[in-house]
Amino acid sequence: MKDFLSHLFIPRESNNHRAKILHHTNLFLTIVFLFLASFFIQTIRVKFPAVLGIQADISSDQLLLLTNQERQNAGVGALVINDKLSQAAQDKADDMFAYNYWAHNSPTGKTPWVFIKSSGYKYVYAGENLARGFTAPEDIIKAWMASPDHRANMLSSNYQDVGFAVKLGTLNGEETVLVVEEFGNLNMPLAGSKIQEVAAEQANTLPQNVQAVRQQPLIDTSSLSSNIYYVFVIVFIAAFLLDMIIVEKKKVMRFVGHNIDHILYLLLILILISLWGKGVII
Repeated sequence: MKDFLSHLFIPRESNNHRAKILHHTNLFLTIVFLFLASFFIQTIRVKFPAVLGIQADISSDQLLLLTNQERQNAGVGALVINDKLSQAAQDKADDMFAYNYWAHNSPTGKTPWVFIKSSGYKYVYAGENLARGFTAPEDIIKAWMASPDHRANMLSSNYQDVGFAVKLGTLNGEETVLVVEEFGNLNMPLAGSKIQEVAAEQANTLPQNVQAVRQQPLIDTSSLSSNIYYVFVIVFIAAFLLDMIIVEKKKVMRFVGHNIDHILYLLLILILISLWGKGVII
């Protein structure tokens, strides 16, 4: 086993002074393995969601609590859940999954204000925040607060009511949790004021008004996929570093090089993996 590992990872005469794991054939086989593993994971996700799927715990009451905490910190009055806005948010989430889009305006031409008006909420001020791909309410609020447009909606004194939809579904071929937050105010504005519409996009039995996704699969898909890629990338970075150090130390002459380029490329992949699976706001 020791000799096998040395042959696999350490440049020496038996592998033509190039770690066997870095030979083109093995690199190709690794890519094929990762592709097949990705296909296998996706198949298991579809057929056995209780075993392999998205791990998420998000509810509208948590989002309301966190939103009002941010408003309190900013010296703004608290929002209250409105049934009609919650219905508007649910209709918007259903429409996004039904027509497979990630935007404020539906391909059918419906704006956020159509859903709000259809719910019977006759607003003076209205706003919308969207999020997808998050698995915890705290991360959603942080993302919205970090964006100027979303933050403006979150902390606006023009709003008194809010409604949420939290729904699990498939968007653009990917299973995801979609969160819709609709803001509103029924009070009449001051003389001369205009109706305001502001939109900001950022991707169990429950009590009344509470929308939630609570899913606890045996294995979390995003963590499993990321960990697999992490392991392979780190192994190859270590192999390239070891190869570079030993070749330099032994003064081995060869035409195959560019280890530093390979390492930088793999480090870039590591950064992309760390960002992969996180929620998005647009």
